Amino acid sequence: MSPDLSDRLLMSAGSPGWAPRAPGKRVAWGLLALFMIAMGVLHFVITNFFVLAMPPYLPWHRELVYVSGVCELAGGVGLLIPRLRRVAAWGLVALLVAVFPANIHMAVNQVQFTPEPIAPWIWWARLPLQVPLIALAWWMTRDEPRR
Repeated sequence: MSPDLSDRLLMSAGSPGWAPRAPGKRVAWGLLALFMIAMGVLHFVITNFFVLAMPPYLPWHRELVYVSGVCELAGGVGLLIPRLRRVAAWGLVALLVAVFPANIHMAVNQVQFTPEPIAPWIWWARLPLQVPLIALAWWMTRDEPRR
């Protein structure tokens, strides 16, 4: 008797290919996927926030916010699909590097989103946080040691 579809799905979910095997990498993988999916959704929920962050030298601010939101969603979901994990991670590395100028723009120009001013140090403190996100995405591109 061959396993039905639900049995095969359960077996594949428990297989080593479903998620990274190393516990630390598995946690980082899950957190990065959830973070990118949440950020992607936010691009559609609070679009104006992201539009304000766009450097003035870029055209089509709203459209680029939507494109980056789709890319974040695709990258986050792609991390959850074993066959797409590596390409999704490389896509996230590229995306995180590509949006870095917007983070610099917010720091240099002290972009304000709320009636209460945001302290300039907060924008500058955000900049180094991009590095661990890029490093995490890059880590997801690496092969795991064979057992």
